Amino acid sequence: MTTTHTRPEAPGRPAPRSDLGTHEVTNQVPPRSGGDLLSADPALAEALGREGGDPAAVDRLAAVVGTDEHREHARAANVHEPQLRSHDRTGHRIDEVGFHPSWHELMRTSVEHGLAAAPWTAAPGTGAHVTRAAGFYLTSQVEQGHLCPISMTYAAVPALRHAPDLAAAYEPGLAARSYEPGLADPAAKTGLLAGMSMTEKQGGSDVRAGTTVAHHQPDGSYRLTGHKWFTSAPMNDLFLTLAQAPGGLTCLVLPRVLPDGTRNAIHLQRLKDKLGNRSNASSEIEYHGAVGWRVGDEGRGVRTIIEMVSMTRLDCVLGAAGTQRAAVTEAAHHVAHRSAFGARLADQPLMREVVADLAAETEAATVLALRLAGAVDRSAGDPAEGALLRLALPVTKYLVCKRTSAVVAEALECLGGNGYVEESDLPRLYREAPLNSIWEGSGNVTALDALRAIAREPHAVDALLAEIDLTSGADPRLDACVAALRTELAAPQERRARRLAELAALALQGSLLVRHAPDPVAQVFLATRLDADGPLRTAGARPGSDAVGALLERATPQAG
Repeated sequence: MTTTHTRPEAPGRPAPRSDLGTHEVTNQVPPRSGGDLLSADPALAEALGREGGDPAAVDRLAAVVGTDEHREHARAANVHEPQLRSHDRTGHRIDEVGFHPSWHELMRTSVEHGLAAAPWTAAPGTGAHVTRAAGFYLTSQVEQGHLCPISMTYAAVPALRHAPDLAAAYEPGLAARSYEPGLADPAAKTGLLAGMSMTEKQGGSDVRAGTTVAHHQPDGSYRLTGHKWFTSAPMNDLFLTLAQAPGGLTCLVLPRVLPDGTRNAIHLQRLKDKLGNRSNASSEIEYHGAVGWRVGDEGRGVRTIIEMVSMTRLDCVLGAAGTQRAAVTEAAHHVAHRSAFGARLADQPLMREVVADLAAETEAATVLALRLAGAVDRSAGDPAEGALLRLALPVTKYLVCKRTSAVVAEALECLGGNGYVEESDLPRLYREAPLNSIWEGSGNVTALDALRAIAREPHAVDALLAEIDLTSGADPRLDACVAALRTELAAPQERRARRLAELAALALQGSLLVRHAPDPVAQVFLATRLDADGPLRTAGARPGSDAVGALLERATPQAG
């Protein structure tokens, strides 16, 4: 009897038997070996250096999240979902959520490596936000659910700075690299996590339709009564929320535990039963006279909270790009090791076109996401970078997040039936894929936000075009895309907002790839995304060129 040896599942563990008596197991794809995700991702490594990040810091995180152990924590956290305990065994209201130990390990790793609010403590222009963005992107390839509270914590700081006293109280804990779960007075904890609680049943994205009321108290606090339809990570330490105060819609911060050590009157009604993001608890809550403090002026709640929304939108782009990369990595690994019809899949012309097409889209998403993170770093000293973000961020979120579902579905199809079973991890990626397109404004909301930026902040249009025009004349396909974009910008219309957003994001991606990517990568992207022979949208339907081999090499994991 012969046995084909495969990589043991754990050191010292015997290889499984491949000769099963009735047949011998052959032509099966070996598991991907754990390893450094940064060194395996040339597009990220190049963008990280170009945008001024710290490769050493990212490499330390990459070496952890790429391990088999971390991937197992990701699996376990999604299998063993959070559980709500509204009351204790004696009937007292506690409103707590229990998580599997793997959730806490994922959270600890991300917080200790600075993916929460740590960049806000760094000096402006030092690359801290780019470093953090690269880490967020890598971590999202392994597990997305726990990054929701990480993202909200990161995004809370610029909003809290509208209330200097509150920022002074909370920001050190939010920026700390210490993970300390459990309910306690924020002043007594070494590390804090923040969340946000905006939408209500009747309003959804229309937060101005909220009915939660905030009554001003003699001591300067407010008492809130009402509900919120989506509150993710309800075990976080404090939440930014919107409520109708005497002066209009206002932003407030509510801690779960009050300074006197009592529980704030925030009642968790139930946890959402979601399509994906199963490791993360998303809840419906009610405020029963909950205590909060004002952030910013009364009546300026949306303007105050928009800074938090902008930062979480950046994380939506990073998370979507990371999800794309994870799916394409699995597809490239599979076709490199699987044979059909007498040839290795990676050597068959049509499969090569498909995977190269997906890899080009993923590289474009990665490069643009890191460029936006670089703009965050530089915006403190360069108004043009802030202006670029105002328009580039919503259009990028529109396209990159919306395309992720199609990329993951196509990558799953590369594995055939093997991709449709849970052991492949592709089903979990597929369930996660739509989330970033919905979170912080679905497609219509972000496209319309781009129109608002165009109407109210013309310098944002100038900054966007200045970025794109750095490659003017470099390629006729890109020039044609930019010309179409200029036509839309000259007379923006609501019914054409999606077309404008797509053109703007494609032009940004094409310009960045022409400037910075290897020529084969840029050529495949331009041929598959910007050619003039019609809007073909399925992968591989518009052959890229003879350059597909370079894309496959960059996308395929190397044997460990």
